[in-house]
Amino acid sequence: MSAPVNAAPVENRCAPLDPDLLSSCVHCGLCLEVCPTYQLTGDENNSPRGRLRLWREEADGRLPRDEWTDFYTSECVGCLACESACPANVPYGKIFEHVRHEHVATGRAKPSLLLRGMAKLVARPALMNWAFLPARVLRTAGLLPHRFVFAGQPSATQSTAEYAAWLMSRRQPTGPRVALLTGCLMESLFREINFATVRVLIENNVQVIVPRDQGCCGAFQEHTGLDGVVALQEQSRRVFGPLDIDAVVTNSSGCGHALGKTLKGTVPVRDVLSFLGDIGPTRRQREPNGTRVYVDLPCHLVHGQKVPEIPRSVLDATGYRWEYAPNARDCCGSGGVYNIEKPENAQAILARKAAFLNTAEGSPTILATANHVCLMQWHSAGKTGLVKRPYQVAHVIQLLDSVASPIDNRI
Repeated sequence: MSAPVNAAPVENRCAPLDPDLLSSCVHCGLCLEVCPTYQLTGDENNSPRGRLRLWREEADGRLPRDEWTDFYTSECVGCLACESACPANVPYGKIFEHVRHEHVATGRAKPSLLLRGMAKLVARPALMNWAFLPARVLRTAGLLPHRFVFAGQPSATQSTAEYAAWLMSRRQPTGPRVALLTGCLMESLFREINFATVRVLIENNVQVIVPRDQGCCGAFQEHTGLDGVVALQEQSRRVFGPLDIDAVVTNSSGCGHALGKTLKGTVPVRDVLSFLGDIGPTRRQREPNGTRVYVDLPCHLVHGQKVPEIPRSVLDATGYRWEYAPNARDCCGSGGVYNIEKPENAQAILARKAAFLNTAEGSPTILATANHVCLMQWHSAGKTGLVKRPYQVAHVIQLLDSVASPIDNRI
């Protein structure tokens, strides 16, 4: 008997993994030198190779369910650097996502009440946007001194969809046509980055549509191991799949990675900076000053979406003097929700990367990247004392947008 047409998708992420996946590791050890938790602890169980061995021995029945397996699984940041380093192309991210969900589903791991509540909220974008209205207002007033919340001027009530429709009607670009994924936290708290994205794209003659019925990409559920991914993926396919567009663009590398997996084979999903690199963005002309931009590369851009770097043509187009931050390809410790679940580890990982800011040249000094969760992590370096001198954080798209005309900055 066939299922009803409108039946909810069945969450079936606990089906047994293909045994060949768990045995595909060739034990070369190349993952050790790029794994943030192995570098932090020197414990091989706290590395991709060690975790794969534990998971395989459990799956084969040689190791009973063990609290140490649970612990080392929870320690993984999920940065995917091991995938880029692996000569055997072990799909570590796919395996890790499966194991994490299985641990949550069977009670071996339990996300905090805060994360379980957020998982329900991100699946309801309209409710989340209203729930975060006070936070947007407080950010605008500079009255939200949380370690993860950097300064900004988000629109309190106008949505990105409304803003894009307004600016499209005024400018009427004629070039490539894209749909923008607005994201959950990005739209509800850091909406000014979405507005900047719309402005930069339209200035570069790109037609931008923002589907109003889009939902969460599912990255939050993937990071936490909670149910709900399948339903969110189906919604994304319904919303973006039928559109007459050249690509879906994203300004969050984690969201782009998740949505890319969902829409694979239907419509291209592109990081907005990579997309602009193909076009050749309008270059900003700036007077020489002391500003120095240090660019960090998000893990889910480099290792997830397999985009090796932010195009140099895009970084040059900002008009600023820029360079890559030291260890730009190393994880900053944000890991989706890792900096909430494992704050001590996350800060220790960040400490290594952020130390250079204490002596970095530039006035002002700007740390720029392409993912809002990474920006939150980098902002925390100052709030927690890892960096003791002033610096700013910014999305690269904002650096391309920073001389927009006052009317186009309307919020």
